[in-house]
Amino acid sequence: MKSKLIIIATLLVVTGADSWAQPKLNIANDLKNIGEVIFQQPRRVTFELTNAGTEPLQLQRVGSSCGCTTVEWPKEGIAPGESATLTATFDAKMLGSFHKEIELWTNAGADPVYLTIQGRVVAATTDYEGTFPIDMGVARLSTNVVEFDDVNRGDHPEAVIMVMNNSRTSYRPELMHLPSYLSATYHPELLAGGRVGRIVLHLDSERLKNYGLTETSVYLARKLGDKVSAENEIDVSAILLPGFANLSPDDLAKAPHMELERDSLVFTLAKDKESQVVMVSNTGQRPLNVRSVQVHGKGVNVKLGNRVIKPGKSVQLKVTVLKDMIHNNKSTPRILLITDDPARPKTIVKIKTMP
Repeated sequence: MKSKLIIIATLLVVTGADSWAQPKLNIANDLKNIGEVIFQQPRRVTFELTNAGTEPLQLQRVGSSCGCTTVEWPKEGIAPGESATLTATFDAKMLGSFHKEIELWTNAGADPVYLTIQGRVVAATTDYEGTFPIDMGVARLSTNVVEFDDVNRGDHPEAVIMVMNNSRTSYRPELMHLPSYLSATYHPELLAGGRVGRIVLHLDSERLKNYGLTETSVYLARKLGDKVSAENEIDVSAILLPGFANLSPDDLAKAPHMELERDSLVFTLAKDKESQVVMVSNTGQRPLNVRSVQVHGKGVNVKLGNRVIKPGKSVQLKVTVLKDMIHNNKSTPRILLITDDPARPKTIVKIKTMP
């Protein structure tokens, strides 16, 4: 009797395990807004299909809502934990807005799953393609780097980030961790699925503490309670310049004047650490005060020989690039010098690397 109970229990465990083993289809983004498409220039769109289940996933049948869209899809099964690509080609033979669906039948369920492509066919593009290169999942952005250059105390400049809702449902964009000198407005505040809106960043220069470069990171909330990470980070920088409105004509005539030997450095990265020197000179009549020397970017170290340069004298600006870190920059690394030269309060040295 005891052995019969063990056999029955074993059969129940095996049967229960089999009933839970099944494929599961996950799609990273089931709606693709491809913006403007030029008339009669076919556009290819890819969808990533992932099997999040425990058994192979098989696409049994694939169909499109019209003959204008052809589909290439994986004929072999997708193993558990693996991904495959489905490619749809839209022929763009008719002008106007379009909304096309692709129907997927799989062994993961009895009901079909739908993929959507939408956009607008135009006679000539207004540069939508490539407008939203930053993919943050539910949204795509025109940029994740915002720079407020040459700001004077009292200025209130604005910067615009274009945002596209990359999902089917409405989305409310919101920036997190804004410092006191930044604020944001959203147009519209609620963005319909597939639609494009604007995030406007407002800078209050009165709240910037120091002259020169101020850097921070803000983060796009992709859902309620979202956390900060490198995936939703937006870099924001501002350069506050000193003012010279109170200088007399005589002060301006006798002011210091900065001359830079060169404003662009090219590094070959043949070694792990590589250095170059730039001469900074004062050709004015009064001492030149270098108020700030700052690096915008990673993997660059600088050392200035002296912060006060006498008339007719020069000092060395030593620039060292670290090979392992220099490539971890979203934009071109550069060195910023803020001085009391009324004609040239800001000077930038760009850092370039050989490919």
